[in-house]
Amino acid sequence: MIHIDIMSKEKVHIEYMLNTASGNIIWNMISTPSGLSNWFADEVTAQDKIFTFQWGKSEKKTAELINQRAGSFVRFHWKDDIKSKTYFELRMDYNELTGDYTLVITDYSEPNEQSDLKELWNSQIEDLRRVCGL
Repeated sequence: MIHIDIMSKEKVHIEYMLNTASGNIIWNMISTPSGLSNWFADEVTAQDKIFTFQWGKSEKKTAELINQRAGSFVRFHWKDDIKSKTYFELRMDYNELTGDYTLVITDYSEPNEQSDLKELWNSQIEDLRRVCGL
């Protein structure tokens, strides 16, 4: 008999300083299919609140936009994730002292996969910085 241990996912927060005063550029990049397809996935389409993300020719995932506040954050739930309380969130925080934005990522991973998740986000954010010239 095969025993599968189902671990509970843990919330992971990662913050990235973006050193830019242009919140509109960042907001467009995290909240629109065209912006997300510039750095997060190869192609992103949306119909109503369902976003389809495609990487390469074969990897495709869908997520539901479950919450957002214009100019602040977007929160998605992967449709294939059976844990209903998990999500990934992209949040812009503005620092009035420096005039810069911080992009705060909230995501979930298995406890033994947190470093892999952070590496993936680090790579994605490097793409975002390159595309935006940050």
